[in-house]
Amino acid sequence: MRSIRAAATGAVTLSLVLAATACGGGSSSGGGSNDSPKTLTYWASNQGASIAVDKQVLQPELDKFQKQTGIKVKLEVVPWSDLLNRILTATTSGQGPDVLNIGNTWSASLQATGALLPWDTKNFAKIGGKDRFVDSALGSTGAAGKDPAAVPLYSMAYALYYNKKIFADAGISKPPATWDELVADGKKIQAKGKSVLGAEGSSLAENIHHVFVFAKQHGADFFTADGKPDFTNPKVVEAVKSYVDLMAKDKVIPAGDAEYAQNQSVSDFAKGKQAMLLWQSAAANLKSQGMSEDAYGIAPVPVISGTPGTGTQVNSMVAGINLAVFKNTHNLDGAAQFVKFMTSDEEQKVLNTAYSSIPPVKSAQGDAAFSAPATAVLKNTLATSAAALPQVASESQFETAVGTAVKDLFADAAAGRAVTTDSVKAALQKAQQQMPAA
Repeated sequence: MRSIRAAATGAVTLSLVLAATACGGGSSSGGGSNDSPKTLTYWASNQGASIAVDKQVLQPELDKFQKQTGIKVKLEVVPWSDLLNRILTATTSGQGPDVLNIGNTWSASLQATGALLPWDTKNFAKIGGKDRFVDSALGSTGAAGKDPAAVPLYSMAYALYYNKKIFADAGISKPPATWDELVADGKKIQAKGKSVLGAEGSSLAENIHHVFVFAKQHGADFFTADGKPDFTNPKVVEAVKSYVDLMAKDKVIPAGDAEYAQNQSVSDFAKGKQAMLLWQSAAANLKSQGMSEDAYGIAPVPVISGTPGTGTQVNSMVAGINLAVFKNTHNLDGAAQFVKFMTSDEEQKVLNTAYSSIPPVKSAQGDAAFSAPATAVLKNTLATSAAALPQVASESQFETAVGTAVKDLFADAAAGRAVTTDSVKAALQKAQQQMPAA
C-alpha cells in the first residue's frame, strides 16, 4: 500500500523519467556487466504481516542460494508506501538494486523507463523458458507486443473472507454472491452489533483494485482501446459511485475505514470486529494475527448478478508480484541465476506457501500444497474471472490520480457530505486532467 505523498511524488518522477527516456537520456539506459559476480542487492516488497516476518521468510532462502552459488544476496524489505518512489528514483539515478520486486500493475510504467532488463527469449531460456508461467500472470508483465519487463513471482487474487460465527449469529447460511445480497446481509449483521465490510479507504492501490473490478462489472474501462484515459465515461462514473456507495449509501463499510491505509481492515477482521473482508490471499496475514483458519470462510468476490466469469462477471484484478532486474546491474549472470532460483519449483512452493499466494509457475501450482479449498477459490478466480489492470505506460499515474479521487470521495462519505453522480464525475475529471499528455 502506498502513501499519498509517496505515490504523488512517484507520479511526478515518472513523468520526468518518461520524458528523459523518450529523448534517449538517463543513466539507466546503459547495459549491465559482471563486474561484481559475488554479490547481489535485492529489494523485496513487504508481503507478510510485517517486515520482520518477511525477513524470517526470505533470509533462509537467500542463505540457501548463497550455499548453492557462492553469491551473497543483500536483502532489503521495502514497505509498499515507499517502494514505487524508491524504484523510480533508482531509474533516474542509476543507483538501485540488482533485483527487485515490483507490483505487477506497475510493469508497463516501469518498462517505459527503459531501466529494466527485457525478458526476451534468450533471457527466459536462462530460467527455463517462458512457457513455465501461467498466462494470467504473464499478462501483467508489460505492454502488449513487447518483451516482458519482469518475471512473475507470486500470483494473488481477491476473495471475500467471512467470519463464520458472525454469520451464524446473524442467521446467514452462506456468503453473499451479489452486491445486493451483501447489503442485505449487512443489515442482519449490524443488528447484532458488528461491522459489515472492511476497506482501506486511504490506500490508493486498494481503491484502484476495487474500482477497476467495479468498472468491469459495469461494462466499462478506464482507458480506451488505444490507451487514452476515459475516466468520465458514464459507466466508469457509475462504477466508482457504486463502490463508494458501500459506505456513503449502503453503510456496510464503516465511516472510520475512510482513513485506513495500512491493513487496519485486516486486523479488524482478524479480531472479530467485522464480518467480511475483500483482500488478496489473506490467509497468512490472518494467521499471523492469531485468527484460526477454522474461524473464517472464503468465497468469490460478489458480482452484480449471476456467477463470476469474464466480461461483466470479472471479480478480481490479476494481483501479484513480479521479479525484475535493473539492466545496469553489475552482476547480470548472478541476477539471472537468482531469478531462476526464486522461480524454481522448490522455491515457488516455499515462498507461495509462506505468503498464501499462488505460484505463477504451472508445475508448482499443481502441487498438493496448493489444493486446499481456500486456495482453490483463488486459483479458480485467476483462471476464470480475473482481469489484468491496463498495461499502459501511464498506469502508475492512473493509480495515483484515480486512487486519490476515490480516497477523497470516501472522505466525503465519512464526513456525511453527499456523494452524487456529479461529485464523482467531477473527482474523476480532475483525476483525468492530472494524466500526462499522450
